[in-house]
Amino acid sequence: MPPVVLGTAGSAALGAAATRTFAKTGYGVVITYSNNSSRADSLVADVEKTSPLPKPEVGSGSNFPSIKVDLSKKTDVGRLVSEAVAGAGRLDVVFPNGGWTSITDLNVLDDVDEEMWDKCWNINVKSYLWMMHAKRKYLDDSQGCFITTASLAGVRVSGSSVAYSFNKTAQIHLVKSPAMMVGPKTREWGLKCSEEKLDASLLNTQLKRI
Repeated sequence: MPPVVLGTAGSAALGAAATRTFAKTGYGVVITYSNNSSRADSLVADVEKTSPLPKPEVGSGSNFPSIKVDLSKKTDVGRLVSEAVAGAGRLDVVFPNGGWTSITDLNVLDDVDEEMWDKCWNINVKSYLWMMHAKRKYLDDSQGCFITTASLAGVRVSGSSVAYSFNKTAQIHLVKSPAMMVGPKTREWGLKCSEEKLDASLLNTQLKRI
């Protein structure tokens, strides 16, 4: 059975790029989407062509199932993990990548709308916490990896809105804090990177530093 990745917002942009990379290296990937099922289906067709995994027999499932999910709802996040495990049989990498924002003026207090703030908080922060709870048993079993993507907006006030910047700061700390709780079984992926890989990554940056 191949290792399996569960990624949120995996059908577009960075999520789709990650899906393609995992697929090329022999992972099965559970691809999630919010509304655009045709885009998810198109990505599934693409990665099936590049994956080294043998195609499953007809009626025995897929190496790249797609699941619709609303990341603003805790019950939906729990359902996503349950369906992913039921279909794939295991989880080795969980890559929550979903995010939401609305462009506002960073210098105008009245642009901070409470309804927008709550939606941003649920998707950009709470969904990551819900995912941590839902996936824990399965990553403990596989001693797998929990990877997230944040933003420079979480390091300094910038980006599309104050809410988004605040959320990304919270997300960074949300991942750092539970790392002490769920380790060492759920591992820090970066520990697998050798000095050579880190040096190569550094040389590929414009400023030659990370």
